[in-house]
Amino acid sequence: MSGPDGFEIIGTTTIADAGFLALVEREVRGHGETFTRVVVEHPGAVVVVPVDADGETITLVRQYRAATGTDMLEVPAGKRDVEGEAPERTAERELVEEIGRRPGRLVPLGEFYNTPGFCSEYTYLFAAFDLEVVERASATVEEAAMTIEQIALADVDDLIASREIVDAKTIIGLTLTRRFLAGEYPGLR
Repeated sequence: MSGPDGFEIIGTTTIADAGFLALVEREVRGHGETFTRVVVEHPGAVVVVPVDADGETITLVRQYRAATGTDMLEVPAGKRDVEGEAPERTAERELVEEIGRRPGRLVPLGEFYNTPGFCSEYTYLFAAFDLEVVERASATVEEAAMTIEQIALADVDDLIASREIVDAKTIIGLTLTRRFLAGEYPGLR
């Protein structure tokens, strides 16, 4: 069956399976042509912007990223790698693992594909409020080594302009959170 855009996937072959990621070749038919595309299949992710009680400060993490070979300043985030787990539950789990906070309230701000040109990763974005301090439960060596940093929302533009923040999910998350807090964005309905 063909989708509304006239393309359909007619076959998939796994090239490599790397645990939570798989590299696949998809055979696609559409508009009188058949072609292949290599795709990274990803289980999806959550992104959480933890907003402190003052409403003017957020909590970010600085962690090593092997893909870039550098430390990056980011919002807490994580894979949706627990079968059947709701995005909200994944968001709660990631906050406990990364910053030792449990949200009293999560506001869904958006959903997006990170890099749809080659990857299926779909991300759920939340702002987290009413944060309760709990014991941090780091699950990986990167999480155990990351630092936790408080950032004033008023400094976000300068951090982006100076390339201190270069991570797309963080830029999207911070932008929508600031707009939500200013009453300029309703969040998802």
